[in-house]
Amino acid sequence: MVSQIQAQRQQLKILPQQIQMLNLFFLNSLELEQRIKNELEENPFLECAEEKNTDDEGTTKEDSKDYETWDEFNSDDTPDYKSEYMNYFDSAEAPNAPIVNVSTFKEDAKQQLRMLELCDEDMDTAAYIIDILSSQGLMDRPLDEVADDMSFHFSTIIETARIKRGLEIVQTLEPVGIGACSIKECLLLQLRTLNVKRPDVKCAIKLLEYHYDDLMHRQFEKIHNVLKIDDEELRLVLNLIGSLKFYPVVETNQHDPKNTIIPDFIVSSFGDEVQVNLFSSRRDSVFVNQSLYDQLACQVSTKEKTTTQYIKSKLSGAQWFVNAVKQREETMMKVMKCIIDIQKEYFLTGDIRLLKPMVLRHIADMIGMDIATISRITGNKYAETPFGLIHLKKLFSEGIADKKGEVISNKVIQSVIGEVIGAEDKKHPYTDQQLVNFLVGKGYNIARRTVAKYREQMHIPIAQIRAVWA
Repeated sequence: MVSQIQAQRQQLKILPQQIQMLNLFFLNSLELEQRIKNELEENPFLECAEEKNTDDEGTTKEDSKDYETWDEFNSDDTPDYKSEYMNYFDSAEAPNAPIVNVSTFKEDAKQQLRMLELCDEDMDTAAYIIDILSSQGLMDRPLDEVADDMSFHFSTIIETARIKRGLEIVQTLEPVGIGACSIKECLLLQLRTLNVKRPDVKCAIKLLEYHYDDLMHRQFEKIHNVLKIDDEELRLVLNLIGSLKFYPVVETNQHDPKNTIIPDFIVSSFGDEVQVNLFSSRRDSVFVNQSLYDQLACQVSTKEKTTTQYIKSKLSGAQWFVNAVKQREETMMKVMKCIIDIQKEYFLTGDIRLLKPMVLRHIADMIGMDIATISRITGNKYAETPFGLIHLKKLFSEGIADKKGEVISNKVIQSVIGEVIGAEDKKHPYTDQQLVNFLVGKGYNIARRTVAKYREQMHIPIAQIRAVWA
């Protein structure tokens, strides 16, 4: 029997153009330039105004001299630039040495990746994961967030399971530990490359895998009882762990010329005022060539439906892209001005202790936009300030209350912890309880477990391991 049932339900749908817009919001300055270049190549109705180098009379300098014939241009009067260039150098000092090829751990990892027999899906996923690793080779972002970002990047739905599979592939590459999500995982990946039948290696793996929290909280008596080892055996295990690398990449002077950061905003201060501008504005340089459309529309017959539809779709695409670039810059400025309003004291001084608690919802509520939009705008954008280059995402933090009842950013607490640990005696590092005592003395009432959590977020091991590391 056929029956009809009427039901009411709510369903959230995102239009394809909205996905494209969010994807455009996520691009930084360099990525936007490449996107504009691609659009110009694909869409004949899209044009970009190029800046020309002109002299005082308004003529282009490259065309300032006219040549009637090619022979006149190629005459013997043309200087030999090669010989003039070499005259600046002594023959013994001429730069004949080849330029050194700078290679980064990400390039090396991708080279190893190409040697594996992978399907296109796994290859793309693993390569994307390598690109977003931290400078220390760690995967310091939640996998669901990576899946979300990759979905926007490739304009398709990416499941978290695919990211996990790609991460497992990356973790098989050199250096050992690359792609680890934490110091604990980095240490475990290194231990598993050793002879796991060795008693100390076997015990170290068991300690990190099942009793890492006990180790972090200095529950040595519990570790002795559970692992059934004495003080000497525990010391040997800690020495083994301390001999490992806590980060997959430990070089501090790596330089990748291709990954030079171009800021998206320029923040400057004048007295008590903070001003912000876009580093590069493209809203007035990208436009639709309406005259070309009018010309083609007159030439194409109305009976040629396929051609007419193609022309209209390309024109519509060009108009959308121009408006999207404008909307992107307007939204970026709106978000950045809101951030500056909240963090004005920080931008005036650069003192991280003046950083206020701020989450994405604060900005979204103030400017009336969705949290996803704020996340895309601030996700990979940088601002050039009088005190250096800052990553906008680093400005967002939760808040905790101090002794006076004032809410302060947890970035402030992490900064103080980092300063104290940086100045400690490396052979006798501070325990978490000693760090708590320092913070209490500075007016920050905070629990030991919170200090341990912040220390782990900063990828700083416990005192016992830091002592061995020294």
